[in-house]
Amino acid sequence: MWDMTETPKRGRPRTFDRATALTAATRLFWERGYEGVSIGDLTEAMGIRSGSLYATFGDKRSLFEEAVEAYGRSPVGAFAGLALREEPTAYGAFARILREAAVIYPDPAHPAGCLVISAATNVTPQDAGVQEFLRMLRNANLDGFETRLRQAQRAGELPVGADPRDLAEYFAAVLQGLSQRARDGAGADRLTAVAELALAAWPGATDTPDTPDALA
Repeated sequence: MWDMTETPKRGRPRTFDRATALTAATRLFWERGYEGVSIGDLTEAMGIRSGSLYATFGDKRSLFEEAVEAYGRSPVGAFAGLALREEPTAYGAFARILREAAVIYPDPAHPAGCLVISAATNVTPQDAGVQEFLRMLRNANLDGFETRLRQAQRAGELPVGADPRDLAEYFAAVLQGLSQRARDGAGADRLTAVAELALAAWPGATDTPDTPDALA
C-alpha cells in the first residue's frame, strides 16, 4: 500500500490510500454491477473527489477493470485457479472448486456471488466492451478447466470416451448457477448439496478416495 495525493481546489494536499479506495470500488461493482454504479457512487464509497478518481484510476471502465483484476487476485476470486494448480487430481481440483464456491459465494462478509459472473449481465450498447471484457475472462477460465481435464485424460484419470470440453462447460455452468443462486439468497448448505450432485456426474471412476461411484 502507498499514499496517493490529490490537490483540492485550495488548501493543503489531501492524501488517501489507493488500495483502500480500490477495495471500496471493487465491493461496489460487485454488489451493484457495472451499470448500477455511477461516478458519484464511486467517489462517495472511495472517499475521494472525481478529479482524483480520474487522475489515479482513469475513467470508470478503467477503474472497473482494475477492480476485477484485484478481485481475481483475492482469496474469494482466486480459489478456482489455486485448486487447479494445487490438487494432484482433476477430480480433487473440481471437487474443491465447487465446494469452496458453495461456501464463498453466499458468505455475508462480502457481496454474494462472483463479480466476474454477475457484474455486467446487462449493459448499455456504449458499454458493450465491459461485457466483452468479462466474457473473455470467463472463457479463459473455461479454457483452463478444459486444459486441466485434458491433462487428466492423458494421465488416465478420465475415460477415453469423455469429452473434456463438454465437462469443462458443465462445471463452468454449475459455477455460474451457484453464483446466481447465492445472489438470490441460497445459503451454503443448499449450494453445497448442489455441488455434491454436480460432482456425481464425473465420468468414470478414479483412484481418489473422495470420488463417488460416478456415472460411466
